[in-house]
Amino acid sequence: MIERTEAEHAEKMKKKQAAHDRIVANKTIEKGLLIVHTGKGKGKTTAALGMVVRAIGHGKKVGVVQFVKGAMTTGEKAVFDAFPDHVEFKPMGEGFTWDTQDRARDIAVARTAWDEVKRMVADPAYDMVLADELNIVLRYDYLPLDEVLAVLTAKPEMTHVIVTGRNAPEALMEAADLVTEMVLVKHPFRSGVKAQAGIEF
Repeated sequence: MIERTEAEHAEKMKKKQAAHDRIVANKTIEKGLLIVHTGKGKGKTTAALGMVVRAIGHGKKVGVVQFVKGAMTTGEKAVFDAFPDHVEFKPMGEGFTWDTQDRARDIAVARTAWDEVKRMVADPAYDMVLADELNIVLRYDYLPLDEVLAVLTAKPEMTHVIVTGRNAPEALMEAADLVTEMVLVKHPFRSGVKAQAGIEF
């Protein structure tokens, strides 16, 4: 480790600040983003819900539709129910497809949830819409990818849309403004630890 005097450190930080300020000064576009959280690692929904909390803190209106969750009680629903003026929270799933074992029903449930997402995206009252686990629905071909892309790419200019779930389609990632892939390094589930309140739900 290189030790620096206070003066050397201050000078280095001053240069970093100037470089950062130059970079930020060139970023002038403000627009609604299409955001995708994907990958095998934990944290896709968690990160998206963090953005929902941030939006609430700025007084924005957010719509949340959960495509898989709904069959279980989650901590996020309890929190967002306390902010009815800022969040419309709709857990509309019936569990994972291996729980329901009924493809026709899964498709019907996915269609109903997607109709809610479309309604929210089209409504200028919403600043942000979260389509939680939509990627799972797309992976199983419960909704036509072309239709989903058409809606998301034609969204209102200032509306943010977040899509979560493993295995995001390549075309969706190409259309997105921001894509984050959560990488699995280690997970307690593999060591026999069950899903826990406050961590997974």
